[in-house]
Amino acid sequence: MTSEPAFTAHEYRDLLSAALRESLYADTRMPTAHTLFMPDSHRTALYVDNVVVPGGRGVGKTFWYQTLLDERLREFAADEYRINRLRRLKVHPGHGLELNSERYPGPLELQGLVESKEDPYFIWYAVLLTALGQEELRGLPEWRDKIAWVRSNTGPAQRTLERADREAHAENVVHLLLFDALEHLHPERAQADRLVGGILRLALQMRFGTRYIRLKVFIRPDMFEAAKLTFADASKLSGYASSLEWTQTDLYGLLFHCLGNEDDEQSDLAERFRRITGGWETDSGGARHVPPVLLRNDAFTQEALFGKIADPFMGGNYRKGKPYTWLPNHLKDGKGKISPRSFLQALSTAADATRSTHPSHGRALHHEAIRAGVQAASKRRVEEVSEDTPWVRLAIGPLEGCQVPIAEATVLRLWKEADLPTALAQDAAQYVQADKPSLVRTGPRHPDDLPRLITELRELGVMAEPRSDGRLDLPDVYRIAFGLGRMGGVPRPKA
Repeated sequence: MTSEPAFTAHEYRDLLSAALRESLYADTRMPTAHTLFMPDSHRTALYVDNVVVPGGRGVGKTFWYQTLLDERLREFAADEYRINRLRRLKVHPGHGLELNSERYPGPLELQGLVESKEDPYFIWYAVLLTALGQEELRGLPEWRDKIAWVRSNTGPAQRTLERADREAHAENVVHLLLFDALEHLHPERAQADRLVGGILRLALQMRFGTRYIRLKVFIRPDMFEAAKLTFADASKLSGYASSLEWTQTDLYGLLFHCLGNEDDEQSDLAERFRRITGGWETDSGGARHVPPVLLRNDAFTQEALFGKIADPFMGGNYRKGKPYTWLPNHLKDGKGKISPRSFLQALSTAADATRSTHPSHGRALHHEAIRAGVQAASKRRVEEVSEDTPWVRLAIGPLEGCQVPIAEATVLRLWKEADLPTALAQDAAQYVQADKPSLVRTGPRHPDDLPRLITELRELGVMAEPRSDGRLDLPDVYRIAFGLGRMGGVPRPKA
């Protein structure tokens, strides 16, 4: 046991605020050794032969995409997950948020290619051959010309793949082409599905036709399901898919990892935290500190430590729930999935709210501040889903002020009164503008079929599965910020 003095509430609060301050910006900040937390449940997603990695917003798709592009971080992952093949990769970006016209077409080019009825398969075939160094493509700066060459030279194109496969075998390496940010491929959902279908078709071909060329596709689950309908044998990819999911212990393991790896404002407190909790492993360069197994995976150990940080109950007694389980339960979406970004933001907000409203409180996190954290996380989650799929806000907007659970007939009536199909059509039209390439979004697959919109909302996790009596529900992580009520639930923030 350590002889270190125990943390005070103020010290825990300061460490939480410092360690979690950047948690909202994971998509725009490159992963580092300090931020590289690797849940056991994500191991199979990094298998080279698992070509599809489904996951919702904020679960780590872009994080792993960027990590795999970084040779040093791949080494950490190879050590942690004991996957030696991660050391023998030549990794290439196939599509991502970063504008990289030398590697793949940008938003405007993709829209133009789709409008000219270009086969998506040949688009991504050209991207793959470019990554493999196809000699004839180097002198063609325009993607339209690259794709035309591939279509007209299918024999040389295939021989390039075969040669690259043989050479990779001789070098004992694997070419890995990565795809991310697929929701930004095209503003029209049907066209986005076609483009994704082209990626998956190529991925399947490389999976069975080569030994040392692979694609890895980070994708939203609803887009994966839709794209599988676009070509024959697509269902085979389900056998080579591994989802990014977070368990309750994963989330708290991430929290403690963040506290022990804070290397900026409160690095001294982070070092003390590691000494007090004990069992941390530090690499030889001191760049990364790995929490002990019990802090990462054992609920009993995690709850005991979190009990020193937060109030024992979410109110006056145990009937109100314990924060350790209450917090993740109120951040689940309609499919029972939790975004680590929402979890960390809720805790960061709770620390700041406790400092503002209960500065002398005996715990770092007051239970009312944790509720405020869930409200803030809901607000951010709604902003995220509105960025990716603006039609969701249009669909839920007419329900504002209602109580859930709510009858399906009531939902359909409110949608008809609001003329939702017309609103969805007008919304989709504003994104198809040549002078605004950043406005790339996806709409619903069936905007005129209101019952099927409910199904799409469930696929996104915005709505939960219907209750036994058929009534529809929204999980708190969406309900609160969308302005719907629930008897006895976390209240909506006051204006």
